[in-house]
Amino acid sequence: MTETRSSDLNEQMKQAEEQKVPKRQTPFSKAFVEFIPTDWAPYPDELPEPLGSVPSATAHRDALASRFDGDRLVIPAGHLMRRNNDCDYPFRPNTAFAYYSGLGTDREPNAVLVVDTTAETRDVLYFKPRAPRTDREFYADPTYGEMWVGKRESLEEMSAMTGLTCRDISQLNSALAAGDVTVRVIRDADENVTATVDSLRPEGSEEADEELYEFSSAARFCKDDWEVEQLRDACLKSKVGFESMIAEIPEAVRKGRGERWMEGTFGRVARHLGNEVGYGSICAAGDHANTLHWVRNDGDLRPGELILIDAGVEVDSLYTADITRTLPISGTFSPAQRRVYQAVLEAQDAAAAVAKVGHDHAEIHQAAIRVICEYLHEWGILPVSVEECLSPEGGQHRRWMVHGTSHHLGMDVHDCNQARRQDYSGPLKKGMCVSDEPGIYFKETDLLVPEEFRGIGVRIEDDLCITDGEPEWLSKDCPRQIDEVEAWMADIWGRTSH
Repeated sequence: MTETRSSDLNEQMKQAEEQKVPKRQTPFSKAFVEFIPTDWAPYPDELPEPLGSVPSATAHRDALASRFDGDRLVIPAGHLMRRNNDCDYPFRPNTAFAYYSGLGTDREPNAVLVVDTTAETRDVLYFKPRAPRTDREFYADPTYGEMWVGKRESLEEMSAMTGLTCRDISQLNSALAAGDVTVRVIRDADENVTATVDSLRPEGSEEADEELYEFSSAARFCKDDWEVEQLRDACLKSKVGFESMIAEIPEAVRKGRGERWMEGTFGRVARHLGNEVGYGSICAAGDHANTLHWVRNDGDLRPGELILIDAGVEVDSLYTADITRTLPISGTFSPAQRRVYQAVLEAQDAAAAVAKVGHDHAEIHQAAIRVICEYLHEWGILPVSVEECLSPEGGQHRRWMVHGTSHHLGMDVHDCNQARRQDYSGPLKKGMCVSDEPGIYFKETDLLVPEEFRGIGVRIEDDLCITDGEPEWLSKDCPRQIDEVEAWMADIWGRTSH
């Protein structure tokens, strides 16, 4: 590079810094700056309709404020995360922020919700509103610029959507520093906001933050009617994803690397009908099903084997389904596959039978593993008695059933995980939504397992809502009985072959 070119480049970099634009951008000429804001249609006068989440989010904030009366609560959305170079991962707001603000999808990077029980206006959302088209941000800012990321909301529009008082993020720091009040922050949501809060209060305040974090997680245990409807919707849309995958099984077999084909098929449906997949889909064919978190999804689909698919659609409100079906790749189960599948099915039914008010969450797992242990003993696999295996000194069944049977569901696929353990596994209450997902996993290298069973992995997972009586099977529309699964596949293949 010549000295002249180097000098020119340095000058361009200096200008870019002065213009607050990325250094890779060509600096803007005076003529462009004068030209770009001209002759645009005005923004609509009509304000957007309130989000459906507003009543639910308002009730959540009321409960939060009641628990921390006299405090200022800081709940950041989080910020964009760098994937590589100047590319970011898709943004998903912190769960506590989404729960208390009612904002879903990809809203709103760098926003902060403040619930200040000492202020005249209790609930305020601070975010970066839309800039005027005369502002450099409009055309030069890759994070907020309308030319880069599309039209953003004004303060008034965001307020209409959320029912919240909205203010410019530039006012946040002065609001945080005002008065002598206990300030608590969701620490892991945004390290920059956390650092600001820490600078404004005495050292050792982390315990106060932990109380907020724990409460905000436990608050999500019992879903209101709107939240349950979101989960029903997520399950129905996930069924569409499963049916799309079933339709694609013959093509996935033919093309090779079929696990990826299945994963991509479900991902397309999730993005089309919802916000995203709720977690990394597991598409595990053959012996891969015996690796609990098989997310590499790079294997082939082979006729005669099973494919275990654990996948869920996350809808725009960020509530997600979590469903697992184990399907015969050829359309029918072999006798050995049927035996293992039936054992898991009976374990799932036993678990659902105790998924009621009056039982503890932990009993769901205990009921399932008792059935599994009885089958393992019947097949001559278990090296001890059923009772010894189920005792605290036993646990040998965990070689073939590695995981728990149930977790809470909601915005996070494993919801409420920051709540106290005794609460997480404690009494079931109306409105709790939980998974029911026993499994049996016989690795093909396990010499303790009868040869006919080796390489078979089966998990069946459904989403349940605790009611005053029998649990509601939110995912009931996805067939799970052996004959129903075979008929389901045959029907889909019959429809797609015409």
